[in-house]
Amino acid sequence: MSAPVTDKEKRKQISVRGIAQVENVANVKKSFNRHLHYTIIKDRHVATKRDYYFSLANVVKDHLVSRWIRTQQHYYETDPKRVYYLSLEFYMGRSLTNTMINLGIQGACEEAMYQMGMDIESVESYEEDAGLGNGGLGRLAACFLDSMATLGIAGYGYGIRYEFGIFNQKIEDGCQCEEPDDWLRYGNPWEKARPEYTVPVHFYGNVVYSAEGGRKWVNTEVVLAMPYDNPIPGYGNNVCNTLRLWSAKSPLS
Repeated sequence: MSAPVTDKEKRKQISVRGIAQVENVANVKKSFNRHLHYTIIKDRHVATKRDYYFSLANVVKDHLVSRWIRTQQHYYETDPKRVYYLSLEFYMGRSLTNTMINLGIQGACEEAMYQMGMDIESVESYEEDAGLGNGGLGRLAACFLDSMATLGIAGYGYGIRYEFGIFNQKIEDGCQCEEPDDWLRYGNPWEKARPEYTVPVHFYGNVVYSAEGGRKWVNTEVVLAMPYDNPIPGYGNNVCNTLRLWSAKSPLS
């Protein structure tokens, strides 16, 4: 009599995410190993599960980049009306699973991970939540961005790249304890820094009048705002919009 099969083993044997083509799985495995060696700069003997997550995220991003560039090229060529969504909150959450589904490569990635002896759900769990907000409104903003990309609307999100997310929660002695959510401590594989577009933002100061009757803002304190672009893929349509988050930098650094 055979031994009972656990639920985890069943999930490995039967994928509910669709049957992937053999050549697609082979390409994912090859790309995964390439990123593990040349992007993460580790091999399988010393790599951690978090390294595997970053490798897989870069594999998925490879499938996304050409769509991202072509989408922006299309917008510049056709000059459609654009939607600019400004919000102090963008509760984007985790991007890996959502991006695989939208690109239609989830089955290939899951099968590739299985063939290399990894559980994709375990790999996915190492992604930090981009909890840039307090909850409802931030999640609504994220849904608007996803919807605009899926509908093919030329939409752009603009927000703040907070160094800390909403919070980490722990239960101690039956009470909730909140701790800072340092979501960027390991880096973010999805974002692309754009230091060439850094702009100065002025605070405080005072206005003086010139002899010609003009006005000038002086004695300000300057903070540099550096943008980071994040891809927002639409579902099954090759559209990829942009969420631009601004990070505060010291002008003296």
